[in-house]
Amino acid sequence: MAEYPTAALHRIDLSNPDIHQSAALLKQACLDSGFFYVTNHGVSEEFMNEVFAQSKRFFELPWNEKEKLVKKEKTRGYKKFQQELNPLQANPNGNYTETYRIGIELPEDDPNTNIWPSADALPGWKETMQKYYQEALDASRRVARIIALALDVNIDFFDQPQLFGETVSNLYFLHYGGQVIDASKEVLGAQAHTDFGLITLLATTDVLGLQICKDKYARPQIWEYVPPLKGAFIVNIGDMLERFSNCAFRSTVHRVVFRGEDRYSLSFFLYPRLDCVIESLPTFKSEENPPKHPPVTCGEFLNSQFAKVAKLSF
Repeated sequence: MAEYPTAALHRIDLSNPDIHQSAALLKQACLDSGFFYVTNHGVSEEFMNEVFAQSKRFFELPWNEKEKLVKKEKTRGYKKFQQELNPLQANPNGNYTETYRIGIELPEDDPNTNIWPSADALPGWKETMQKYYQEALDASRRVARIIALALDVNIDFFDQPQLFGETVSNLYFLHYGGQVIDASKEVLGAQAHTDFGLITLLATTDVLGLQICKDKYARPQIWEYVPPLKGAFIVNIGDMLERFSNCAFRSTVHRVVFRGEDRYSLSFFLYPRLDCVIESLPTFKSEENPPKHPPVTCGEFLNSQFAKVAKLSF
């Protein structure tokens, strides 16, 4: 298997009383690589350990229990990601990636409501994951306030009801597992991609796997590992933030290289409400630098992106 260097990323301390200093550091990170660490984010290490333990319990369920949570036509629930979402990732070396996805609670008659494992199979699981979803949402909104300053707009820009009043943010639980038959071949747990939303908060175990390519247009692509940092979220900006910044900030290509070890991660994708308009901010456009993309609503953009990988919609 090929060897790769380690990326040097900035650290943003959410407890720093000098928020403008944090904003300047975050802005540089968004210009450099689109990836950074966030510390003192408000989610305790004890609770994070519990969430990972509960996530592992879910993925260890027998197939007949997980199968009850498979809804091919919906965005939420359980999926063997490679088989269900992207057949191009089918892997002859025998590994697989499986996911479980939840979002904000919706009425039971809503077609996109959460699909939960039974309390008999996993007592207390639903309540733990609902709590983590809310804590991850709160942490991401704190990061978004610093991002607003980095974008040279008011600190409460992303707090506006028309942006995040009814967020459609999602939380993914991921398990990269299985066995590699031929260890000499490089196996991808997740193919190279960018994220669709505003930002992604990633928590992961200490198993290495995440890689970034800072210049997505470079050929050949140059990959660097992003190692986990104890107690920190790995944060990356998504396509929507790239559009808000008129492509000044980088929605960086990343992937996961499978190294023959079980790896668990929690990915929280921060999205605004479906009717929020994604367009270049006045601070990043001018006659000399016109918008590089036309305005689009969050719902329209997500549906167009998901249509590229699966027949799913919000």
